Amino acid sequence: MSFIDAVDKVEVPRPPKHYTEPSFAEVLGVPIAYRRQGNGEAVVFLHGAGFTRRWVPMYEMLAQKFDFIAPESPGFGETPMPPWFRDFSDLSILYDQLFEQLGLDQIHLIGYSMGGWAAAEFASYYPRRLKSLSLVVPIGLRLEDNPGVDLFQLSPQQLMDRLFNDKKVMAEFMEGMDDFDEGIHLYSEMSAAARLIWAPRYNLALERRLQRLTCPTLVVRAEDDHLVPNQMAEKFATTLPNNRLVMIPETGHELCLERPAELARELADFIKEASK
Repeated sequence: MSFIDAVDKVEVPRPPKHYTEPSFAEVLGVPIAYRRQGNGEAVVFLHGAGFTRRWVPMYEMLAQKFDFIAPESPGFGETPMPPWFRDFSDLSILYDQLFEQLGLDQIHLIGYSMGGWAAAEFASYYPRRLKSLSLVVPIGLRLEDNPGVDLFQLSPQQLMDRLFNDKKVMAEFMEGMDDFDEGIHLYSEMSAAARLIWAPRYNLALERRLQRLTCPTLVVRAEDDHLVPNQMAEKFATTLPNNRLVMIPETGHELCLERPAELARELADFIKEASK
């Protein structure tokens, strides 16, 4: 009898823009979907709670400078959800094993939003794996005076309005969202997100555990985030050792899509400096 039950690959709808075929790595019985391009320093990007299955412009910009890898977490994109998956500790172990199988000894890790929480958790478990850590509008710490918006209480349209300040960019990435199969897939991704971030919406132990880090760290905040309070990024910046805090002007929470060139430049400059 095996203590690791394998799960099968899943068929998912393909977004009309920016879709690319993933590669797969079988990790602890889970076929982890990932996209990888470029050469140089290994840079891993952990996504937020949506807009998966795409090779977006920011990825391409970073892939021109680094060996850029964008995996999809269980329940997101084309990675199926195993029945035993519960929390960030499971995710951290999966990613540690994935990096081992991909031959990645040390990496520069970037996490966006929910992926920022995932990256912070991974860093607290495996600090020696990191050359640098970058968190973009992260969540995961407790703000006593401003807990922020509960995204699970918002309608899809309300959520999109809070994610994007630039409505032209929102319209581009909303194409195909009225497709029935896409709607079912988005619902399943929100269910996967709920396993990780619904209750509670923070980890009280994370502030203490992050003190283990010795690598350079960067926190990127939006100018006008309508989903996560700006104080969240500021609290991460004061919590993380060896940290730099930057702000991307004229951005909301979805700054990876709203201002990809500006964000890619900040991340690339930081990673190059941390590589010296």
